[in-house]
Amino acid sequence: MSATPEPPDGRETPYTPEEQQALRAAVAGGRPPVCPRDGATLTRRPIGGGSFGLGYARRREWLICPNCRRSALFDVRRGTRN
Repeated sequence: MSATPEPPDGRETPYTPEEQQALRAAVAGGRPPVCPRDGATLTRRPIGGGSFGLGYARRREWLICPNCRRSALFDVRRGTRN
């Protein structure tokens, strides 16, 4: 079975690694993250993680565009996806 073709407007295309890096840099710099595709301010959702008693807890954020619905997930302290 073949995959469904992508819509011509590219709405199904995820952020590129360069776009994700720019979003992480904006958050790290204290600026509001802005969608590189349509200019909307992204919604920030914190995601908890880690196990109790292990001595660490990951602090991740999920950035979601309210217009095109693309998203990016990253570890806040490390500035990386994982």
